[in-house]
Amino acid sequence: MAWQGRTVLAVVPARGGSKGVPRKNIAEVGGLSLIARAAAVIKALPWIDRALITTDDPEFAAEARRHGLDAPFLRPPELATDTAIAVEVWIHAWLAAEAQHGMRFDTALYLQPTSPFRTPAHVEATLRAMLEGGHAAACTVSRVPGHFTPPKLLLRDEAGVIAPFSPDARLHKNRQTIPPYWYRNGYCYAALRRTVVDQRQIDEADCVGVPVDGPIVNIDDPFELQVARWMASQGGV
Repeated sequence: MAWQGRTVLAVVPARGGSKGVPRKNIAEVGGLSLIARAAAVIKALPWIDRALITTDDPEFAAEARRHGLDAPFLRPPELATDTAIAVEVWIHAWLAAEAQHGMRFDTALYLQPTSPFRTPAHVEATLRAMLEGGHAAACTVSRVPGHFTPPKLLLRDEAGVIAPFSPDARLHKNRQTIPPYWYRNGYCYAALRRTVVDQRQIDEADCVGVPVDGPIVNIDDPFELQVARWMASQGGV
């Protein structure tokens, strides 16, 4: 259906070789695999024209198809390592989708399955912020807790002696005086075609940050998976 005349592609990256949590993209949270949860968010957004998974794993591809995602290819081995660059994975999927459907996608979303509590509202807010703000890209961000900000970080030398990381540390004895810092939380990335395909960037230039409030779970290790399952049992966030 497109977004205000712009065609939109959704890409779900899910390689099979995860080391922190083996086979994590089909791990279940709240009775659904992480792939299925990403697909459910996409299904709730009628303005997404096409959606696909990019994976090197046939089982992941089959799971994606069961939940309404296209799986038109298996990702090449060089794009399926733990050192593969995300923008190259996105470009490959973008161009493959255009070849498959015989159409050009003006913009695309990158939705990692490892964020199980992403909502349709998060995705729509990200695309809206980019397009209505005239930006090249957008991503969801969360506030860094005060005690993890640069003025509170420490360096530790070989003798074990600690020192402030930031020269501004002495100015911020109380965390209430620390300015806001933000980090990319992985819920959603959006970008124009020229940003990703032509310039080979994701959020390096003119990227608007879209704040997400509340607890963030991004599954990279077994503990985070257990936290996500507990949160799902409590109704999620």
